Amino acid sequence: MNSLAQTIAHIEALDKGWQEKAHQHLGALTMPYWALGRLLDLAQDLAGMTRSLQPPVGRKAVVTMAADHGVCAEGISKYPQEVTEQMVLNFVAGGAGINALAGQCGALVVIVDMGVAADLTASAGEEKILHHRIAAGTANIARGPAMSQDQAIASLEAGIAIAKDLGAATDVFGTGDMGIGNTTPSAAIVAAVTGVPAEKVTGPGTGIDDKQLAHKIKVVDQALAINQPDPLSGLDVLSKIGGFEIGGIAGLILGAAAQHKPVLIDGFISGAGALIAQLLCPAATDYMIASHRSAEYGHQAMLDKLGKQALLDLDLRLGEGTGAALAMNLVDAAVRVLTEVSTFEQADVSKAHA
Repeated sequence: MNSLAQTIAHIEALDKGWQEKAHQHLGALTMPYWALGRLLDLAQDLAGMTRSLQPPVGRKAVVTMAADHGVCAEGISKYPQEVTEQMVLNFVAGGAGINALAGQCGALVVIVDMGVAADLTASAGEEKILHHRIAAGTANIARGPAMSQDQAIASLEAGIAIAKDLGAATDVFGTGDMGIGNTTPSAAIVAAVTGVPAEKVTGPGTGIDDKQLAHKIKVVDQALAINQPDPLSGLDVLSKIGGFEIGGIAGLILGAAAQHKPVLIDGFISGAGALIAQLLCPAATDYMIASHRSAEYGHQAMLDKLGKQALLDLDLRLGEGTGAALAMNLVDAAVRVLTEVSTFEQADVSKAHA
């Protein structure tokens, strides 16, 4: 049995007994019933995930997966492909949005080369990059499959291995991405899995104009028509229209779920990885926390399919794991409420009239 199959076999649904214990405790706190709303929902979910009324959340890591995409040859991005490499080096140097926001919430940033077209092994600071490179970018999904099934499995197992390696020192995972052109395969994935037309889920990505967006929609439709991905098979969808970083994100989610650890899903590209993970193992969805609602058109369709409501709605569309890092503050807040607020009985405060 390979590590993918072994990991899936170890994933259990969140524990409803612990969730109920948390619900009873939270309902007895010194405030009107459920007055902190979805923050309390999050607290009880964290208890169910971790099997504890004191969920460990102090040690955080945002794993930012980077890879390139052959579909860039179709002219679907405002930026040249070399920006992927340049931004990875910016992450290493600490100068990106994810560095600032992860620093604010106390999260480690882990940078992974899943398939950047450039050779990063000789770059300054390359020792700060985890090297799980599958190939120098995917093939062009508008002309054929993105990757072989073996490559798809390798990307998933790389994400699983990273979750396992980081697990002993990490309580909460966040997903992140970097890859010029990756909103195109992500749009193709959400269209394939949900059945929503490409024109409804394909957005401007890096800021293309209306004419370029119309072309991008045609490219997504072409990728779907040529590859005919099976919407019920995560492996088929990933191999035919995915990306190496999307596979890595899906694997990270599976690896976190197998360890009963919550994983904050970032935006549109991370959502594509989450859809793959859900197809591969529906129980893994229990460990996903939707950090925010992306400004990308198709993200709400992803959230609907995952059965998630985003914690934040700030018109974010950067990726990198920035939304996950922001939402880690809410995870901390939820656990503080669960563990520090007194019950009516503890505080000797009179309850509301029946």
